[in-house]
Amino acid sequence: MKIGIVIPGFSASESDWCIPAALNHVRLVAAHHEVHVFALRYPHVRHVYKVYGATVHAFGGATTGGIGRGVLIGRVLRAMLAEAQRGQFDVLHAMWADEPGFIAVVAAKFLRVRAVVSLMGGELVHLPEIGYGHQQSYSARWLITRALKHADVVTVGSQTLMARAEHSPGAGKLAYAPLGVDTTLFMPQGEAEPLAGAVCLLHVASLVPIKHQALLLEAFASVEVPDVHLHIVGDGVLYGQLQEMASRMRITERVHFHRHVRHEQLAAFYRAAHLCLLTSHYESQSMVALEAAACGKATIGTDVGLLRELVDDEWLTDDADRLAAFIKRLIRDETLRGNLQDRAHLEAVQVFSLERGVERWLALYRNQSVPKWN
Repeated sequence: MKIGIVIPGFSASESDWCIPAALNHVRLVAAHHEVHVFALRYPHVRHVYKVYGATVHAFGGATTGGIGRGVLIGRVLRAMLAEAQRGQFDVLHAMWADEPGFIAVVAAKFLRVRAVVSLMGGELVHLPEIGYGHQQSYSARWLITRALKHADVVTVGSQTLMARAEHSPGAGKLAYAPLGVDTTLFMPQGEAEPLAGAVCLLHVASLVPIKHQALLLEAFASVEVPDVHLHIVGDGVLYGQLQEMASRMRITERVHFHRHVRHEQLAAFYRAAHLCLLTSHYESQSMVALEAAACGKATIGTDVGLLRELVDDEWLTDDADRLAAFIKRLIRDETLRGNLQDRAHLEAVQVFSLERGVERWLALYRNQSVPKWN
């Protein structure tokens, strides 16, 4: 097959983990098919190059907006139509339903090929209190509505997003297709990062409002169990604010900010953790929960993304006191914690592995019956 993938940003090289799940997806698909990736905004250069055998067309859009946004969309469409003249596409796949989705369905109409549009972020969300979600922008809503209306298939990466999408213009053509986790990188065997504390809690996420680390710190402050430490991996605009919050709560000595950690080094952190925590306001899928599960660790926290597909929903809450109680119970009950870990690991390996995921994506690309996830 000849497959076109439209995406906001893509790896500038094989060592650039711009969007790890997208890079892994392209790597496996390009091993057996002709793949062209149309990267709208990152890298910040206009260039054509190869990554794992895929041809990447980078348009360097960066933060272009206004009239420039229309110019960017037009430039990408022309490049896609020109590439189709060299050999027709079998399918166009948009990762994210705003700009990529709109471009994919317009190009697909001209070329008379199938368009697959993936909801991969906040396309259907509006959280004004933290300024998050594409639904707060008229232009984004316009692009998303048209992408979902004209797509042949609309994919979601979790059952929680499936429920939300059933009320969207894409209802009636939804397919459950999470991106898979690389179980050759994320696995229980291997080195573990030497982390402080007899019991290590781990949180992996950007330090931005949607990830809601205030809830994380509030819950952890109530976990008054000796030598339990919280390790936070990730960086972002809230770094200083979260440090100050930890200081006010007098938990600074037990909270460790590791800032940015390279993707290939994350597995060592998961292996060292006794329990992983995720407190986001919203997740479309949550790759970090899958990575933790592949390393044999369970994640509890808010009911977002596919967490309820990895652990029972009785372990999911947005209440700090309840979350603290869950953490204390799992710290003290090693057998219970082990059961949660075993279930999460089994799901990651048998259901959500990268290889099984790509198998289902290829079936979608071919317009075949997609194998069930469970």
